[in-house]
Amino acid sequence: MSFTQRLGADFYARVHRDIRARMAEAGIDLLLLDANDDVIYTTGFSHYTTERPVVFAISQSGAWLLLPRLEQGHAAHQEIAAEPIIYFEFPGVTRPFEALARALPAQSGTVAHSYGIAYGRIGQIAAAFPNARVQASDIVQKMRLRKHPEEIRLHREAARISDAMVTAGVQLIAEAARKGGELPSEIEIESYVSRHAMQIMYAEHDELMLVQGLASGLVYSGIRSSFPHGMPTGNPVQRGESLILSLGCRVGGRAAESERTFFIGEPTAEQQRHYSVAYEAQKMATAALIAGHTCASSDNLALGYIKDHGMAENALHRVGHGMGIMFHEPPWIEAGDQTILEPGMIASSEPSITIPGFAGYRIADTVLVTAEGPDSMTHYPRRIDEIVIA
Repeated sequence: MSFTQRLGADFYARVHRDIRARMAEAGIDLLLLDANDDVIYTTGFSHYTTERPVVFAISQSGAWLLLPRLEQGHAAHQEIAAEPIIYFEFPGVTRPFEALARALPAQSGTVAHSYGIAYGRIGQIAAAFPNARVQASDIVQKMRLRKHPEEIRLHREAARISDAMVTAGVQLIAEAARKGGELPSEIEIESYVSRHAMQIMYAEHDELMLVQGLASGLVYSGIRSSFPHGMPTGNPVQRGESLILSLGCRVGGRAAESERTFFIGEPTAEQQRHYSVAYEAQKMATAALIAGHTCASSDNLALGYIKDHGMAENALHRVGHGMGIMFHEPPWIEAGDQTILEPGMIASSEPSITIPGFAGYRIADTVLVTAEGPDSMTHYPRRIDEIVIA
């Protein structure tokens, strides 16, 4: 084993330093973050999210992680980049935010929380810190838009494994087709490729960060592929159908996805025509992920191509979304997002077309924005002659 998923203490020290600099500029004395992904980003602690708050707290003088007692050993095992503050249970005789306030006595000034915090927790924060002004802040969300080199390394490995998941799915179907029997079901394919990804990690990686959604995906064929987020079913893949493998994983808590449309047997003229439009639109979308351009520009270009080919009603969604710790996070590659793309941002490129009652066609890549141009980190073949499963 040679690939390490864990980020070092120096990474988290740099993140904390950058947060503190932004807090000083914004006049924030204490920042509280309770989202699972923000906790991973700031401390390296991965946990199963429940009603029990897990909250990262940072000031100019310290960094803490509020934890329920049942997570204390788990956090110590992960060597978190914060000092633990422990409460017993939820809702608790001593409320979680009361435990935090007791560890940070006489906190005044401005206490900020993320915009995504649960509404009910805002009042609890205000009650715990009665001498402070409570407000929302997006400073960490903005920091997360651009990835550090250490994070890009993790995303690139996740992309490699995502491609390997697609390869494994194709091989499973091809082997069944070679034997001439019934082809595997969607759920059998999804289960197989997810296990394949985890086997790669356990065989080749050190210090795995086990996260929710470690490796999974969507597998949908034929008419079912006309529902863009249809869940895998027990229906076997059929010869003559098209099939979408939408697969991804998280390495060190950093996400990537690889998605391809396949044909089980030689495609018909109608299938080829549909696929051609999706193929060209996706190629254009990726090429338009250029530093200095807006997110909207990629979406407008690719969806405009689909509309120009008379398929406006067949485009059901935007070109893509940002990826980081989560599979879906800002920026949004959509006409309504005027965010300027910058080097270090990572996004999906996945325009698609959907033919109701017939099939869907989607190709997706994980793309790094660089100063030199878009860098697709997923590489599975996509030409129509390369995606036929005999």
